[in-house]
Amino acid sequence: MNDGIMLSKADAAPQYYLENIQKVVQGPTETVTILDGLALTVRAGDQLAIVGASGSGKSTLLHLMGALDTPTSGTLLFEGDSLAAMPDDAKAGLRNRRLGFVFQFHHLLPEFNTLENVAMQAIIAGLPRAAAFARAEKALARVGLTDRRDHKVTTLSGGERQRAAIARAILMEPSVLLADEPTGNLDAKNGQAVAVLLQELNLTLGMTLIVVTHNLDMAFAMDRCLELRAGALYEKNR
Repeated sequence: MNDGIMLSKADAAPQYYLENIQKVVQGPTETVTILDGLALTVRAGDQLAIVGASGSGKSTLLHLMGALDTPTSGTLLFEGDSLAAMPDDAKAGLRNRRLGFVFQFHHLLPEFNTLENVAMQAIIAGLPRAAAFARAEKALARVGLTDRRDHKVTTLSGGERQRAAIARAILMEPSVLLADEPTGNLDAKNGQAVAVLLQELNLTLGMTLIVVTHNLDMAFAMDRCLELRAGALYEKNR
């Protein structure tokens, strides 16, 4: 009981806590340091854009935060738990239920229709087929694709395919949505629509939104914008 005292977002424990993160990989002829002493704190419900030059390590950072990779050294906590120390099955469960992913390429399966593509994650998670499809219907409504539910994904436009991919990402109502260049393959109009949709989902569903992007218009529209350079994060001047 908190006796009526409301905690602000700044007072709450961080959802992500990264300190002194290093990521080093062995290249063909030399060791390459991608992230070097990186620090970051993200609180639940934050809206964060990460920008930087190609090859600066933005996708690597997102993969670390999505439990798709592990740092070479440093502290990486998700809601107080070390992602590096987490067993593989626990990471898989986290990715399936707590973390949503949107990539530059939609990765939809052409042999299935839109509804089936969106429902797939829930079926993999073990939900009954009826429950999985009910969730998919709800997710498609949230991204404005109800009228395309029965269409083969090969008949969707580029913007519609990316919205279907977003519906799939939010299917399990994750607490975090991680997006890697979500507008990279879209024209300006569709890119703007996707950017607005992601921000709306952050606000209406309360999920944390972390976006890696080269799209500065999208990045500057978000609450926080950080630049990754020389392996570390810095506030980006708007």
